[in-house]
Amino acid sequence: MTMDNFTNRKAFVTGAAGFIGSNLVDRLLAAGFSVVGYDNFSTGLREFVAGALAHPEYRLVEGDVLDLPQLATAMGGSNIVFHLQANADVRFGLEHPRKDLEQNAIATFNVLEAMRGNGIKDIVFSSTGSIYGDADVVPTPETAPFPVQTSLYGASKLAGEGLIMAYCEGFNFRSWIFRFVSILGERYTHGHVFDFYRQLLADPTRLAVLGDGTQRKSYLYVNDCIDAIFCALTQAPEYCQVNDSIGWITGHLGYSPQLAYSGGSRGWIGDNKFIFLDTARIRALGWQPKLTIREGIVRTVDWLTQNRWVMDRS
Repeated sequence: MTMDNFTNRKAFVTGAAGFIGSNLVDRLLAAGFSVVGYDNFSTGLREFVAGALAHPEYRLVEGDVLDLPQLATAMGGSNIVFHLQANADVRFGLEHPRKDLEQNAIATFNVLEAMRGNGIKDIVFSSTGSIYGDADVVPTPETAPFPVQTSLYGASKLAGEGLIMAYCEGFNFRSWIFRFVSILGERYTHGHVFDFYRQLLADPTRLAVLGDGTQRKSYLYVNDCIDAIFCALTQAPEYCQVNDSIGWITGHLGYSPQLAYSGGSRGWIGDNKFIFLDTARIRALGWQPKLTIREGIVRTVDWLTQNRWVMDRS
């Protein structure tokens, strides 16, 4: 497949009303794709698809990926699938372990079966850097061995990767698997920037922080993420401490809260203290992020400030 000629490129996007999915839909439409979005709106927001619905090449289907017959029918006529739907509730995964199995592993199986039934061979999959757990090698290369899984989310995403690779071998599928770090930007509705901002709106004098603030994380601006997807289809990493992020958020808002840490150095079961992935392969294709982590956080805070309604919807 080439991205230079979008004639007859018909994309099917799961999780199309979500944070990354809705941004991807907008970019696909702008690039000349015909797009069918699929979402059950359990976490996606209708406001995020309002612009796409006005586009003549977009159709939205409200449906569940666990409903294989409905999924297969909706997918008919497409020739590439972007599978972004998932349960992303990493922190509370132990409270509902079946949810990760169903929404991540079984859902991915259903997507693959719907593709097989429709004769579709190409799939783009949003996996996660969480599959590396507490990595022994940092920056963590794509070829690093998988350690003991530290979250049900990571384990279920790794299962999804395994299913996709098996379908590639057994049914001649073609896949692009992206192990994302945490993504920031417009339409962001969960995660540390959202949580800190909501706390600061309620009480700018105090901020509760899971962990001790020294956890080191990689973050990426959503449009840089989508640039990477497009780059990979056509043919130095950064991290920060949670304390750095707190400083950028509070400084941008003009707040000086008292920080109340909890949960030790990790914060919560399933979190990883240091996430820093090696992006040499995607950079070798010509991709470079346009925003630093700090710039991405500030832009996310600005979007949340302009769209406070999302606080009531999430």
